[in-house]
Amino acid sequence: MGHSGNHAHSFDLSAAARRTMIEHGFEPDYPPAIEQQLEQLREHPPQASATARDLRGLLWSSIDNDTSRDLDQIEYAEPVAGGHRVLIGIADVDAYVPKGSPIDQHALRETTTVYTGVENFGMLPNELSTGTTSLLEDQERAAVVIEFTVDAQAQITASDVYRARVVNQGQLAYRSVGAWLAGEGAAPTKVAASAELEQQLRMQNGIAQRLRGQRFNHGALNLLTLETQPIRVSDGSIEIEAEEKNNATQLIEDFMIAANGAVARMLDTKGYASIRRVVKTPKRWDRIVELAAQKGTKLPADPDPKPLHDFLCAQQAKDPEHFPDLSLAVIKLLGPGEYVLERPGAPAQGHFGLAVEHYTHSTAPNRRYADLVMQRLLKAMMAGQQSPYSDDELAQVAAQCTRMEDAERKVSREMQKRIAAVAMSGRIGQNFDAIVTGVNEHGTFVRTLQPHVEGMLVHDGKGIDVGDRVRVKLVRTDPERGYIDFARS
Repeated sequence: MGHSGNHAHSFDLSAAARRTMIEHGFEPDYPPAIEQQLEQLREHPPQASATARDLRGLLWSSIDNDTSRDLDQIEYAEPVAGGHRVLIGIADVDAYVPKGSPIDQHALRETTTVYTGVENFGMLPNELSTGTTSLLEDQERAAVVIEFTVDAQAQITASDVYRARVVNQGQLAYRSVGAWLAGEGAAPTKVAASAELEQQLRMQNGIAQRLRGQRFNHGALNLLTLETQPIRVSDGSIEIEAEEKNNATQLIEDFMIAANGAVARMLDTKGYASIRRVVKTPKRWDRIVELAAQKGTKLPADPDPKPLHDFLCAQQAKDPEHFPDLSLAVIKLLGPGEYVLERPGAPAQGHFGLAVEHYTHSTAPNRRYADLVMQRLLKAMMAGQQSPYSDDELAQVAAQCTRMEDAERKVSREMQKRIAAVAMSGRIGQNFDAIVTGVNEHGTFVRTLQPHVEGMLVHDGKGIDVGDRVRVKLVRTDPERGYIDFARS
């Protein structure tokens, strides 16, 4: 096969994305019954709940990816005696998607929106997830609000949940807000235009940092992952940019972990079974111990998040250049999370990586099915009704969510490799600085530093090991298989 730039540009990434979805058990097309349900929703939109509080006047804002249209949550904070009150408004998806309806049945099959980099395959139809149930700027929406109070010691002292009418006053993006909060960039236009919004975000950032400090004290893992996001460029070629954690992504993460913890505790206290997301004990702790030993740190023989966290922080300070690679290795060795049924009063299985005992997913009902189920449980709790789900049903939903999330990771990974192969196809013969990321029976794998692309070293991988820096030359790309081959240069 010839690999001229032309050939790669003619490779149809969107078609490959659909094929990959189907191969891994997803159904990228919506069944006809869904269109009928959407038609009914257009004619008879759900009425606002009589018990909903009117919180349209609060200065709500959202922070998400630059391109996101499926907005699940908005935030607002205010000082109270002894600390701060934080309100997280969650899109009321359940109002539009009743349990057992055609859209709900399809969502249960898929359980997650899949972002392939060239096309998003929504768990819900776009008309809902990026329209009527998305918390878009300046649109009045129904929301379920999770409220919690954070005291001066960064402890969550009180929490509540209720329905409300809300309006997102400022749709913001991670990259620009993160740079501004870190003092590395100008305030985004909307923030610069409003002293109130600026004050609001600085307050939220301060609260989030305290919450994170508190989690780290309990041994939450400080992991830095580089997620590569394919960025399309106007002439049809593709550039690849790394998305790094920044103050804004961490602010949202900290608020969501706190909100999810509050939800889990409320349901537990009121006697409702729920779905939790857990990383049980790490699968390959022995190998994590070995990695730490290579860097001169002795970790205990039994899994313990706190010493692992301390080791990671020390490594980040000592060798920031290689820290993302160490993080990635540790994440892989911890193993992926899974969804489980949690009965009230039973000992919590906890989430190893987050060091929070009570962890559920409830903040993204537009894109994750578990969160939609949790929203229904919260509504039952608020109304003092019994759960709409039996324990068996919840256990089945949890198993399905775990299964499809594993499939989603495979789809995303395969598509990332294909996109990278297409993006690199015009650069055959060029040299790059790279780092060795893996050595196994299949060969030696490297990742180039600029842009971040993984590939295989096809000649002369002898005498080098993970973490070594090498200079490589791009020799071949194969978008269909997602292969990128390098040679030592």
